[in-house]
Amino acid sequence: MEKFVISGGRKLSGVVNISGAKNAAVAILPATVLAGGVCVMENIPEISDVVSILDILSNMGAKIRYLRQSVVEIDTTHLHSPQVPYELARKMRASCYFLGSLLGRYHRAQVAMPGGCNFGVRPIDQHIKGLEMLGANVRLEHGIVEASATGLKGTSIYLDVVSVGATVNILLASVLAEGTTVIENAAKEPHIVDLANFLNTMGADVRGAGTDVIKVYGVKSLHGCTYSIIPDQIEAGTFMAATAAAGGRVTLKNVIPKHLECITAKLTEMGVGITEYDDSILVERNGPLNHVNIKTMPHPGFPTDMQPQMAVLLSLAEGTSIITESVWDNRFRYVEELKRMGAQIQVDGKIAVVEGVGKLLAAPVKATDLRAGAAMIIAGLVAHGTTAIEDIVYIERGYEFVDQKFQMLGADVRRVAVEPKQGSELANAV
Repeated sequence: MEKFVISGGRKLSGVVNISGAKNAAVAILPATVLAGGVCVMENIPEISDVVSILDILSNMGAKIRYLRQSVVEIDTTHLHSPQVPYELARKMRASCYFLGSLLGRYHRAQVAMPGGCNFGVRPIDQHIKGLEMLGANVRLEHGIVEASATGLKGTSIYLDVVSVGATVNILLASVLAEGTTVIENAAKEPHIVDLANFLNTMGADVRGAGTDVIKVYGVKSLHGCTYSIIPDQIEAGTFMAATAAAGGRVTLKNVIPKHLECITAKLTEMGVGITEYDDSILVERNGPLNHVNIKTMPHPGFPTDMQPQMAVLLSLAEGTSIITESVWDNRFRYVEELKRMGAQIQVDGKIAVVEGVGKLLAAPVKATDLRAGAAMIIAGLVAHGTTAIEDIVYIERGYEFVDQKFQMLGADVRRVAVEPKQGSELANAV
């Protein structure tokens, strides 16, 4: 086990390259099952969630080969098992995407209920509703989701709530279905568009991705292809927030500025300088930060995955800010960690009131989930003293070489081994 140790107080300066999008990669990699051939995936981030997806593919019989850093060749020609075992599925939420891809190719799938970050109940009822409307029989027994169908047929599906996961699974299951599928109230996130573009590159006919109505015209078969994953919107936003918090001047390369508009708007409102170029963004902050109000919403609203990072920033701003979380329950679990560092945040249900304190003080903290872990890093960068962050395994689910990237910007971030505590399961392990 390891932890991050951060000595705060340094401004950030330099250039950082943003990696491929985690949320796009974990949806697109299961889609390679549908190709039944060779796919070459470029701009793949080296994060633990991607490793878990590749492990699942390998377990099912896919041949995986790294051609070079961030480029992976996946051959799903001879898969031998349409099932994802518990020990692999429990590591991440996105393992449930194999339901749609396996059902689309084999008309049957068996996937253990997924794991991932624990910040609220995330049911898969909308996934199941969509698959059943396509003609699948879905059962949930003993933590295993089993789906089967004699044949999938296109239909009109209205999602009761906007769900990225359900939109992904229905897309994966419907591209090889007979006839036309219409998904209404579909998710519009950039990684939904990227998945649709990947499917179309393999020969699918998906139209309307990025709007709330997606139409899928079923095709007979798909083929392998070469495809490059989009840049990670949330990693970019995290480095933008970190620069705004610590101060300094940082250029983010390999970004799509349009995907960052909602984040850019809030940072600009706070007094942060943002200059956009074709595929890069310059972030500068030298003066005080203004207080703002934030409400998380499905895309194109402010992303829930940026909420914890912005809470750190608002703790440093002048005045009172209000954060309203409208996507997930229990997303404020990280607040207790920030309070250990001197933040003044009061949570009432899905609303947090943040009183700016101007500075934070170093303390031992932990990452309670992926994005909360990113928030702890930002807090450590600005805190007076040395901050130790434990449970960084959560952070590594979604950030590639995050310690090295911050080091290149002048931050004092070190990776340190953690000694197992006496009496713990790890300490007693043989």
